[in-house]
Amino acid sequence: MTDGGGWTVFQRRVDGSVDFHVYWDDYKNGFGSPDHELWMGNEKLYSLTNQKRYQLRIDFVNEYGAPYYAKYDFFRINNEVNNYRLTIGTYSGDAGDSLTSYHNNEDFSTRDEDNDDNSYYSWGGYYGYGPWWYGYYYDSALNGDYDDGYIYWYNLPGSNYYIKFTEMKVRPV
Repeated sequence: MTDGGGWTVFQRRVDGSVDFHVYWDDYKNGFGSPDHELWMGNEKLYSLTNQKRYQLRIDFVNEYGAPYYAKYDFFRINNEVNNYRLTIGTYSGDAGDSLTSYHNNEDFSTRDEDNDDNSYYSWGGYYGYGPWWYGYYYDSALNGDYDDGYIYWYNLPGSNYYIKFTEMKVRPV
């Protein structure tokens, strides 16, 4: 019922019990459990966000228990042929904007599908960072290694590492 309700959760990190450093097909099809840690699946997320206009909300809890959120007035990913490219709109919230600069209009990368803009590193395959929409650099990586501080949101007030909880969700506008 966050922010008026109507949200569909597509990513949740709670305790690190599910490995998020997995492969393209895992992210394509989804994994985890709807009542715990999960990734809905890029195919489902693509189908959902291309039906109408959707917004994105990301909720965070840092290592000290402080809650934050980031909200974007538009969210869509493209199809698999276009590597599930991310398109986002305008930011609001108190977590800081860590998606627009290096992630908007970027392709999704995993450990076995390097679609980022960096020829030196495969951010999606590099130890710890995990699959995400990477450009040449990055400001966020919410699918990274849980225990080593790679769930990362650069503009989060205070410590941008050691985020203990994330939940990404969409709803129609």
